[in-house]
Amino acid sequence: MASTTASISATSIVPRDLKGLRSHRIRVLCCTSCPDRGGEASGAVDLDVDGEQRSLEAAVGGGAAAPGGGAREEGRGGGSPRRGGGGGGGGGGGGEKRREEVDEVADYEKLAAELENASPLEIIDKALERFGNDIAIAFSGAEDVALIEYAHLTGRPFRVFSLDTGRLNPETYRFFDEVEKHYGIHIEYMFPDAVEVQALVRSKGLFSFYEDGHQECCRVRKVRPLRRALSGLKAWITGQRKDQSPGTRAHIPVVQVDPSFEGMDGGIGSLVKWNPVANVEGKDIWNFLRTMEVPVNSLHSQGYVSIGCEPCTRPVLPGQHEREGRWWWEDAKAKECGLHKGNIAQEADMLGTNGNGVTAISSVNGTPDIFETEAIINLSRPGIENLLRLESRADPWIVVLYAPWCQFCQGMEASYMELAEKLSGSGVKVGKFQADGEQKPFAQKELQLGSFPTILFFPKHSSRPVKYPSERRDVDSLLTFVNALR
Repeated sequence: MASTTASISATSIVPRDLKGLRSHRIRVLCCTSCPDRGGEASGAVDLDVDGEQRSLEAAVGGGAAAPGGGAREEGRGGGSPRRGGGGGGGGGGGGEKRREEVDEVADYEKLAAELENASPLEIIDKALERFGNDIAIAFSGAEDVALIEYAHLTGRPFRVFSLDTGRLNPETYRFFDEVEKHYGIHIEYMFPDAVEVQALVRSKGLFSFYEDGHQECCRVRKVRPLRRALSGLKAWITGQRKDQSPGTRAHIPVVQVDPSFEGMDGGIGSLVKWNPVANVEGKDIWNFLRTMEVPVNSLHSQGYVSIGCEPCTRPVLPGQHEREGRWWWEDAKAKECGLHKGNIAQEADMLGTNGNGVTAISSVNGTPDIFETEAIINLSRPGIENLLRLESRADPWIVVLYAPWCQFCQGMEASYMELAEKLSGSGVKVGKFQADGEQKPFAQKELQLGSFPTILFFPKHSSRPVKYPSERRDVDSLLTFVNALR
């Protein structure tokens, strides 16, 4: 294997700075005066991963404390093989040897550029060649079975793991069994911690995600089991595609240093993430599966495209985007469970907000208002209450419930203002209601607010407003919604 991975496995990993991580250039530093994995750390950099505070202990003139790692799960055998490096003390040949080592840069951003136009087969072959038994395919039981077929075609040995959340469809479990028999492999299943699941269900019930978002449930059933799986690997292969969710996956590279999780050696930069089908469209994946006669999940023939847990997945209609079948009650950019959080566009702007795009702080903090145009009527609390009470209105209304700080609201500002201009003089009034802060509980109870923005249409002769169901907030989609109900 290349010297890069040899260096990664033998040394403590300390990023030179967080900017280096974001640019995907990870410098592997050798501590010249401290034993590997020993001593007390003299500095710490906090990193927020899937809503939990993690601490990367960085050695500055002292030892580097190794992050703790979970044991390997069923089917992996033994504990997580963390390699300890050489002996202890600061003197003797060991110290001299470390001083002779040269900093090494693993530039995966450059590699991603080189492989940008490569085929999935070529990318997976390179990944398996580089990492051997220290890499595994993450398999969800959907069309990502294509990854297994590509790996099979390379002729190289490969590993596959899957997250059994305990809430998958029966069809998915049967599909797992079919895939194992078809390829002669054993999928390594990862399960959530029973105590954590029990605590979640006892405190919030079996379906809390319908009311307060899916992030907490996904963190217990998916993200933490994934972290345990990845702690025994140096790299993993995912089925992410840019066209799966344009709002969150539009800029996925074919290979990257994982921005969220740690590998077997611990620390930022210890895990490489391969996305070999990032540039492949869904229709081409399906052409490949049909051509190669690959077994597929029977749910696909029932209208399911994107497949997850049974309570959070439903079929989509013709013309709907595949991600509209997942967590359909939430905003488009909330449709990530946390497994690929580091790929979400503009994630840095989400600091201080929860996974649903709703701020953790209710105050506006002086953020400038949005949707500022004479064509949009700014409704006060009494104004929206009056509109809500009317059983027969003189004119129909379309109203956006928004928060000025919300990046998704900001993202639809131009289209909503254009909508207001197009509807000017049409008899449909366009309004806005700032629903954060003190108004949020009222909006959640009376106005169907789930996440920002929420768009409501108040029909002329109906007391109950109709909630806009789609994630598409372009002018044409909004006009279609209005014209269908006016």
